[in-house]
Amino acid sequence: MRRPLVAGNWKMHGTRASVAELIKNLRMLTLPVGVDVVVMPPCLYIAQVQSGLEGKAIAVGAQDCAVDPVQGALTGEIAAAQLVDAGCRYVLVGHSERRLLLGESDAVVVRKFAAAQSCGLIPVLCVGETLEQREAGQTLEVVAQQVGAVVEGLGVGVFAGAVIAYEPVWAIGTGLTATPQQAQDVHAAIRAQLAADNAEIAAGVRILYGGSVKAVSAAELFGMPDIDGGLVGGASLNADEFGAICRAAGS
Repeated sequence: MRRPLVAGNWKMHGTRASVAELIKNLRMLTLPVGVDVVVMPPCLYIAQVQSGLEGKAIAVGAQDCAVDPVQGALTGEIAAAQLVDAGCRYVLVGHSERRLLLGESDAVVVRKFAAAQSCGLIPVLCVGETLEQREAGQTLEVVAQQVGAVVEGLGVGVFAGAVIAYEPVWAIGTGLTATPQQAQDVHAAIRAQLAADNAEIAAGVRILYGGSVKAVSAAELFGMPDIDGGLVGGASLNADEFGAICRAAGS
């Protein structure tokens, strides 16, 4: 039985004051015991969140890491080893905003995935198609290529210590959400792709849905057999909404 996971990606949001308020509200939440919960603040606020959530069953993750796992001469970047030192357990790799807006290739994503794992972080591999690709019927092909790049570069075994998040690009921050069946179809295809190499790994890997996840839609999405939780964007900045999504994952 795969344990549900709900991850909150705060993206480039927050000030010391707003983060302190969000931490206070997160501490007041009653969270389901059978769900793993993680929040991913901007790197500037990782230490504040780590300290503020001490003793609460919420892990802290990061939104990105460098291609090199350990510290060195790479101005402006943050190494996976430094994230571990700061108390992180998870890290996003390959988020569509970085792929599309910052030009990160599959090759770069694979390097970041490997760097994260080499330091003991759990990479959350983000995959997903644009609206144009969906309308052209290329969804499964695009997602298979993004997952396949990691399998080809590192082997399917790496997914024993990783998470996959399917985020249709057209649903991120737009208010649009894939229907539960649309999401399930892609999640099932990802699992089948991994199963072709290793059925045990495929059965165990957690695959999250992301893309304007809200409490009102979460229960139906999470009820699908291959959807193991959510990668939550804007709704994770509201503690009550985020808590409701976590409870939906546990129901």
